[in-house]
Amino acid sequence: MMTRTPRPTLEAILTVLPELAPHARDAVILHPERAEPDYRNSSIGGPLLWPSDEPWPECSLPDGTDPVGAPATAMVPVAQIFRRDAPGPWWPVGIDLLQILWCPNEHWDPPVQQADVSPVLEVRWRRAADVTSPLTTPPSPSRYHEDGYLPRACALTTEPVTDFPFREELPAELRPRLEELVRETGDGGDAITRLAGWKLGGWPTWHLAHPTAFRCGDCGTAMTLLFTVASDDETGVIVGRYGDLRIFTCPADHRHAFQVDLH
Repeated sequence: MMTRTPRPTLEAILTVLPELAPHARDAVILHPERAEPDYRNSSIGGPLLWPSDEPWPECSLPDGTDPVGAPATAMVPVAQIFRRDAPGPWWPVGIDLLQILWCPNEHWDPPVQQADVSPVLEVRWRRAADVTSPLTTPPSPSRYHEDGYLPRACALTTEPVTDFPFREELPAELRPRLEELVRETGDGGDAITRLAGWKLGGWPTWHLAHPTAFRCGDCGTAMTLLFTVASDDETGVIVGRYGDLRIFTCPADHRHAFQVDLH
């Protein structure tokens, strides 16, 4: 079993580094556990509360194996989050349900907003009360290239946290003191600015690459992290080299195009 480095309390962190306070962001860590959730539950890889009269997303883009013109394949559920389970600033007004799906195939030349050599995603925001006739039998994918892109159904336990940015995104004068605090924490792992795993909101971790800033292609606003898909054994998901796939969205308007990063 994987052990986690104990994290100091928020009060303890800010007592040592009060200058971190303006950089704090709310986040919710999502702890998956194998189960059989239904469409009324928040889940990873579980059934979605989907309107029976709304077309199920398909992907007809050429991927790493199939050439142009291959038949479209149904996307698969990645995550469903109800607002009641993970309240926070990422929810648009009047919206209480977030759904994420992807094509379970690698795409080497996807649309610009998607990440290379990864699945192509769909993000849907809803009002759960609007779904009065749920779809009971969603289509299954006609092809997939990696088992790691077929999430196993898991129920979720949610853990609200306060997240801080990776040190390279902080003012230079704070970095030495932050690094000292990290060294003194637990077994020396960074449990302060590297809150990894399945996560809603918060800051992205950049321990494998230099930080990247994304601007909304519709309005130019700086995008913020919405969701982190993590590689882990419980869900069976593997993205990249056992890394993370992150979805960034525009805080000015959730209807603007999202941006995907593979890390």
